[in-house]
Amino acid sequence: MIRSTTTIILASCLASADVWTDAFSIEKISPPPGVDAQIGGLATTPSGNLAACFHRGELFIYNPKEDTWKQFASGLHEPLGILAESDSSFLVMQRPELTRVSDTDGDGIGDLYQTVFDDFGMTGNYHEFAFGLAQDKEGFIYLALGTASNGAGIREEIRGRWSPIGLDRKYMLNGPEWRKYKGRAGRMYSRVPYRGWVIKVSSDGSKWQPFASGFRSPEGLGFDKDGRLYVADNQGDWLGTSKIFHVREGRFYGHPASLVWKEGWSQKPLQVAVAELEKLRTPAMGLLPQGELANSPTEPLMIPKGVFGGLSEQMLIGEMNSPTLVRFLPDPVGEVSQGAAIPFLRTGALGAGNHRMSFTPDGSLWVAKTHLSWAGGEGLVRVRLKEGAADFIAIDRVELTSRGFSLGFTQPVDPESLRKVEITRHTYKYHAGYGSPKVDKQNVAIKTTSLSAEGRSCVINFKNTGDLKSGYLYTLRLPEVRSNSGKLLMGDTVYYTLHAKR
Repeated sequence: MIRSTTTIILASCLASADVWTDAFSIEKISPPPGVDAQIGGLATTPSGNLAACFHRGELFIYNPKEDTWKQFASGLHEPLGILAESDSSFLVMQRPELTRVSDTDGDGIGDLYQTVFDDFGMTGNYHEFAFGLAQDKEGFIYLALGTASNGAGIREEIRGRWSPIGLDRKYMLNGPEWRKYKGRAGRMYSRVPYRGWVIKVSSDGSKWQPFASGFRSPEGLGFDKDGRLYVADNQGDWLGTSKIFHVREGRFYGHPASLVWKEGWSQKPLQVAVAELEKLRTPAMGLLPQGELANSPTEPLMIPKGVFGGLSEQMLIGEMNSPTLVRFLPDPVGEVSQGAAIPFLRTGALGAGNHRMSFTPDGSLWVAKTHLSWAGGEGLVRVRLKEGAADFIAIDRVELTSRGFSLGFTQPVDPESLRKVEITRHTYKYHAGYGSPKVDKQNVAIKTTSLSAEGRSCVINFKNTGDLKSGYLYTLRLPEVRSNSGKLLMGDTVYYTLHAKR
């Protein structure tokens, strides 16, 4: 299923690759010799080098100016996130703990490994990933804990408290009997703390708290310029499609397995009515249609100010299964988070496995890849805006209006190219099943499409304002849009998630 979907996306990407590679150069970087080239964590150091954690536990420093790698540490356990505190100290999210690795004697090699935080549970289930890392303006660290999968059971020896809510522990042990009982455990389950949660930790580990719940496989975290914490989650049970969440303290985001760790909770998650869960959950800020825009979204990362022209300070989202990055433009209505996802770098030159990202001071975007035995890739690529290519045309603003949408562009639009605009809307099921088909898909009739005098803003009014419905994903297709100079639009499809109307 994943393979065939990815093939379709790749064919589509290759067909329009010139739109992206005309503006951006994409360069593969040779990994250090002798290592498994899957990269779990990537961060830029204060001096402008890159710290990369590799799948088998090595931490290397890459110097872009000299094109050299130097090993800093080893022995890490499946690291899936890193933050650079300095050129000689790094916070690493290992599977079992958040660790500080430091060079205390100045020889360029880490010699001190300190546990910062490990107050979360482990059962030995293969799917209990620990994802990270993001840091807020106050210095607190955020990490995310994946739930366990009933593709396997647990080990006899566990770490942390065992939740009595759910299938008896003796039936959950790995072995031939597991197949008889796994359906009763739930497709994804959380029986040790705090699986399916985002955790907030002080940089020294002295303070921590379970921050938000309801996640299945929260593969990446990142902050935008306004301090919103973004978390990407992957399609599966209770997720009709992959999603981008604006995560706030104390909120529940939809996957019920994690609720067993909510204070005062006593119900079995699989026995809670969907209507009751619906009342509890905060919906996703962005829905990413499966097999169309993304399959497995990863790390959210803000484009730094002054980088990539008119796309500066927007959010990028990584994507594991297809050669794609996604831009996300928030458009909140009051306290309700919603917004638009737009393809970015949909080209075979990028490749799949786009797991972690970082910018260096010269404006380069570095994309680190992994696959962890699923679809994906390996290695490191460098993405740069080509000299003289700053006049590309892309959508830089998407706003909901009371009658439809208003779009902004980085360059003036040729009025003739706006003749063909198509809009559809659909939603997804919120249920225990794996994924969801598109539900109630309908075409939306357009009354008028008007371009501003300077050509940088387009207003699309619906024929029937009743077509603006909460809980729906709106797909706006602009296949012929080009600039006055004839350049084709980079990202000609907008996916807007609507929860609150203006």
